Amino acid sequence: MVSPHQSPEEEAPIHGDVLEAIFSLVPLIHLVPSCHVSKAWNSAVFSSLSHVKQIKPWLIILSQTTLSSRVNIAHAYDPRSHSWLKIIKHQPLINKPCEIPTVRSSHSTLLYTITPSEFTFSLDALHLDWHQAPAPRVWRVDPIVARVGKRVVVSGGACDFEDDPLAVEMYDMENRDWIMCPSMPAMLKSASASMWISVAVVGETVYLTEKNSGLTYSFHSVMKVWEGPYDLRPDESVFYSVTGTLSEKLTVAGLVGEPGNVREVKLWAVKEELGSGMEEIGSMPKEMVEKLKGDSEFGSVEVVWVGNFVYLRNTLVLEELVVCEVVDGKMCEWRSVKNAAVDGGTRMVLCGGDVRMEDLQRAVMSEKQTFCMKQLEM
Repeated sequence: MVSPHQSPEEEAPIHGDVLEAIFSLVPLIHLVPSCHVSKAWNSAVFSSLSHVKQIKPWLIILSQTTLSSRVNIAHAYDPRSHSWLKIIKHQPLINKPCEIPTVRSSHSTLLYTITPSEFTFSLDALHLDWHQAPAPRVWRVDPIVARVGKRVVVSGGACDFEDDPLAVEMYDMENRDWIMCPSMPAMLKSASASMWISVAVVGETVYLTEKNSGLTYSFHSVMKVWEGPYDLRPDESVFYSVTGTLSEKLTVAGLVGEPGNVREVKLWAVKEELGSGMEEIGSMPKEMVEKLKGDSEFGSVEVVWVGNFVYLRNTLVLEELVVCEVVDGKMCEWRSVKNAAVDGGTRMVLCGGDVRMEDLQRAVMSEKQTFCMKQLEM
């Protein structure tokens, strides 16, 4: 309806519930500039977010352009809008400029660096904040790292000259101190590094799983007790498995077949009582399995678990990713995604996070880092 004081050519302003309903359908990245149009629009944007029933976790792929560069390129995939966002930012500063550490990923949502003098880690969705800590007492080159509440558990990966290659330390973020813990079980000695072990966290318990055998031990971070072994290989047809958490439940992604001949990629939910079996959640469609294979074969599968999303990548095929959204814990919605992070970076590090409006606003307004954001065409 046109008001008596409004010419027919003028459009009626959009406001109130209608504006909120419109914003609830708009991807987060487009809502950032909308916040700055007016106070009314800013209020409507944040009010509209209450209409969005579920946060869909983003995939973050960090590319380090050269091993000596502090400039990293991050590509963020938003599954709600099916679009990529390119972010250019500086690697966190460290106390010794001569030590330029390699950024690593562990436990799906944790990024960290480690040098002989310092341990830094980032927990937020877009990794704007980095926490600095002294280096662990035991020097490690390829540790297994997991965040459990206000603690970070660092296991194995020790150098050859260290007395205990299975040493475990836990960093208390509140007291800012390292705590020595009981060593990893001796059965994991031949595979006591992140290259061979997948790590998952449920509550206050860390689960370490040997990828080729499914051999699993659990470590309770409060009681500092190891338990196991458990067999988390779903059946004998699975020759490679990676554990993680899906909606806070222990889950397994596995390659079915044999090396050089992968027939299927499946997901299983582990029953609450370890050793009492698993329940199959879903199987990746065959056409997507073939896309992940590409012209190569499966080397290993890199998996990022966030919320009820699973992101999978064949480490030998850079261009293709597969996303699985698990609905109600039992129905899988699969889709393949072209990897926008294939842009000449020397390394790709995958992680995920629940990106919220506040995170994007902080990224744009941050004065602590050089931060450039650009949405990529699909």
